Amino acid sequence: MNHTSNVHSIASQLNESHLLSELPQSLNPSLPFILGETNSLYNEGAPGLSNSFGAALWGIDFNLYCAANNIQRTHFHQGTNYRYQAWQPLTTNVTVKGTKPPFYGSLTTAAFLGNLTVPSLRPQIANIPLPNVREAAYAAYLNDTLSRVIIINLQEYNSSNNYTDPYPRPVFDHKIDVPSGCKGHAEVQRLMADGSDALSGITFDGYSYNYELDDGNPVLLHNVTRGETIKVNGQGKASVKVPASSAVIVRFACEEGCR
Repeated sequence: MNHTSNVHSIASQLNESHLLSELPQSLNPSLPFILGETNSLYNEGAPGLSNSFGAALWGIDFNLYCAANNIQRTHFHQGTNYRYQAWQPLTTNVTVKGTKPPFYGSLTTAAFLGNLTVPSLRPQIANIPLPNVREAAYAAYLNDTLSRVIIINLQEYNSSNNYTDPYPRPVFDHKIDVPSGCKGHAEVQRLMADGSDALSGITFDGYSYNYELDDGNPVLLHNVTRGETIKVNGQGKASVKVPASSAVIVRFACEEGCR
């Protein structure tokens, strides 16, 4: 849960991409750069780490930093009983059937990227540098117009600590400056869980995809905030609160050409 660590990890792949781009055209037919197998940790992940909500937050940052640097696909290694899998397809003597936390990271990433099957809807992704290594942010543009921003808070907040050493969950107020043509109200979607160590109880935009509720289909939970909006004033100023160990997508209604 460290943005700088992700940047350093992906830098080695970008170096490979750069070296390949310098090959003669006959050896470099402008193929897309793809990570054919990757995930959070070696040896199929570690229990309590790769299968936690923190891994979901890590996955968003990892995937979006790849997207912002022209890595066109990432294939996450999956397998039955693997600790870093997105879901377990059947119950075994090791793991019960169900949706796992990394699924929610992929879901949130997909929601931010949008419908990539339609060329005109494929966004341009830009990394927004932040001073804190425990935070990451990205902007998505459609036809050179700002569409949405995601803020990922990677500060560890363990819900299990509340049983032995309770402390309030930190909440960070992020100021967002956007073009004045984005004024009005922006829609907010949140990825939430009780903490970075949570293995269940995760929601995106108020929906749970837990297998136990409806075989993994989305179920709207009525005890989770949804339909939240924030105001963007005429000067393009907005503010959104992001709790530790969570992520938020802010969707703007910007006039064409607003970057």
